[in-house]
Amino acid sequence: MTLGRRALLLIFPVVLAGYAIAAGLVYVTQRDSQLRLEQARLDQQLDHLRVLFENDDAVDRNFLHAITGGGALRSFLQETDDSFRSHALGVRLQQAIESVAGDKRALLTFSVMNSALELEHYFENSTDPFAEIDPEQLAFAKRVMAGRGENSWAFLAPDGRRPWIVHAEFVDPLTMNRPLASRVSAAVLLMAAIRPERFLAMKRGIESEYGARLEISDRPLPAADGLSMATELMPGAFARMTPAESYFASRLWPLKFWLSLGTVLVSLLSISLLIALVRRFITRPIARLDRQLTEVLAGERASISIADEAGEIGSLSSNMKNLHDDFIRSLRGIQTASWTDTLTGISNRAHFNVLAAEALESSARRGSQCGLLFIDVDNFKFVNDRFGHEIGDGLLRELAGRFAEVVAAVSKRETVARTIFARLSGDEFAVLVESDDAAATAEEVARGILAASAIGFSERFPIGVSIGVASTSEGSTASLDELLADADAAMYEAKAAGKNRTASFSRELLEKRSRERAIRDALRVIDPDEEFRLVYMPIVDVEARVIACEALLRWTSPALGDVRPDEFIPIAERSGLFAAIDRWVIDKALADHMHIATLFGEDAIVSINVSSAELGTTYLGDYLAERLSARSVHSGHVEIELTETFAAGSRPEVGKNVEALRATGVRIAIDDFGAGYTSIQQVTEYSADTIKLDRFFAERLCGSRETLRALVALCHAQGMRVVVEGIDSPAKIALFSEVGCDGLQGYEICKPLDLGELGVWALARLADQAKQNSPRVRHAV
Repeated sequence: MTLGRRALLLIFPVVLAGYAIAAGLVYVTQRDSQLRLEQARLDQQLDHLRVLFENDDAVDRNFLHAITGGGALRSFLQETDDSFRSHALGVRLQQAIESVAGDKRALLTFSVMNSALELEHYFENSTDPFAEIDPEQLAFAKRVMAGRGENSWAFLAPDGRRPWIVHAEFVDPLTMNRPLASRVSAAVLLMAAIRPERFLAMKRGIESEYGARLEISDRPLPAADGLSMATELMPGAFARMTPAESYFASRLWPLKFWLSLGTVLVSLLSISLLIALVRRFITRPIARLDRQLTEVLAGERASISIADEAGEIGSLSSNMKNLHDDFIRSLRGIQTASWTDTLTGISNRAHFNVLAAEALESSARRGSQCGLLFIDVDNFKFVNDRFGHEIGDGLLRELAGRFAEVVAAVSKRETVARTIFARLSGDEFAVLVESDDAAATAEEVARGILAASAIGFSERFPIGVSIGVASTSEGSTASLDELLADADAAMYEAKAAGKNRTASFSRELLEKRSRERAIRDALRVIDPDEEFRLVYMPIVDVEARVIACEALLRWTSPALGDVRPDEFIPIAERSGLFAAIDRWVIDKALADHMHIATLFGEDAIVSINVSSAELGTTYLGDYLAERLSARSVHSGHVEIELTETFAAGSRPEVGKNVEALRATGVRIAIDDFGAGYTSIQQVTEYSADTIKLDRFFAERLCGSRETLRALVALCHAQGMRVVVEGIDSPAKIALFSEVGCDGLQGYEICKPLDLGELGVWALARLADQAKQNSPRVRHAV
């Protein structure tokens, strides 16, 4: 592109910007005028809306006063004969209310409630013979009754339903005035409500016109910036309309169009004149200077000659040379800054990668070792969120300074060939040491960093550091990525062990990581029908009848062999793979229910454990309902077992999802109760059908028969069945049967069996029972 064209591209925007600024000033003036006009119009509409609201409010207030002042209501309230009051006086009151209600185009209601909030009379001028009082009116009545207000009013606008204007009076039936303190229990609440249809119609019109929702609140609503108006509908009711941005924008569109078109046309005219002057006095001299610069860069010229033009071109030549020198200096400064962390002033990750790679190569040549510390600041996110990023940045700078002092002190030792300290990202730091005994040197650095992080922070900032240590063997050529991965894994091991400590990478940790990775990879490609199976552990009552069978998941992997549930279930939950496992277990257990019912009777329950990690989603209840229908299993014959952790401080959505499970009709059991997550009093808060006492908890209670009896009685009082796990002796069968437990489960009764083995056990058990004379059998084979 030639210099003349570039000049055109530079000058045209300037000219256009000048005219655009002028047009902008005109636009701002006209826009403000239009805004004031629209505000005045909006204010007028809100005034009209307020009048309609006041009219509806007056109708409702007069309606209440007319009924309250009538003799029919007084006779109805003062009559002591309930039958006469309900029939004769009730009809008379209904007629009196209908005569007062007047125009049926407005929906009116009238309610009479006693001090216990029991509805004694309800009127609604609608054609619905089964009309009932609105729940929002009941909630309002409760608030008025709690406050013993002489009279009250409210604008009730529930989400998704039509609103009401409600007036209420709390009166003594004898005096029809505010009740004395001694007569509060005999007082009644009179409440009239109207549906403000005209108000709502205009409100819908305003919202449709302005493309936004009319805000209504019981608190003053200040007008927002721009086009927005607020008004007080009634004392205690305020409205605000802030039109959508598109509404006012559509009003300004013609003004924008004509101003923009005029600006472009005038700019084109002006640029034609300017470009001729620019070519004559600017672009041609600069083009000559450009040729000289090109020759200098190509080595054809040693320097730029002084131009014959006016002083600006000559000055430009000199400035170009100075600019080139400044550019070179700046480039060198940028290169230096690219290796430095801007917050702490130490090396950044890019510089660390370069230096660490050099150190690893050097250690391999020298036959020495390298040790790497991966440092993560514990609870730093809490400090950042609680005190702000400025405090967090200052904390990182302070920590970096302290850590640098520790590293510098260690680097002075003669056996240490090199130390590298860097901030990798966020609150993560790394230290690499090259020495003859890198593992010992790294441990020394780790101890110093732990000590430095513990000074002066504990009171205000509850931070610490978790450090993972990994090192190369003598003369090895381990890659930096491998060393970082090992140190990172050791750091997470330190966090898992309680934070603010050091953990070293070891063969055991490597094997643990490899095992977890193998289990996770196997779970991702598993065929559940080939590798999973369910075994069942019976639950018997005190008469040795099988009342339920708990489904337990077992996994036999072709590559890993038998994998314990306590090993693969946490990995599946952390990896988000347990949803598919839950679905398989639910479907398989429901499919086996018919066989279990054949063995132990139609009332036998199949008990299914589900992952607590899945209680945060809604899919479980829907899937369970679908499989119950597909397998033709009655929901009352299925019990879902949840660990007690779901009830100890669970999120609100978890509680809602548990209630969704209960809505399918299945039973809910709290498994492992007493394992340490909750207290006894929370039994009263559990929404469950069965409490399963943890075996260790039950073992501790064996020596306190009265405490155990009281706990069982408390569960029974809450309508819960009590099942005890871990029954391993006849003495425990006798003890827990005596204190009133409903179900017993354990190896003394039966170990977990597959369906075939369960059938053999059931037949052997029947044969053994047939040999006994007593009808009450408290011990199962």
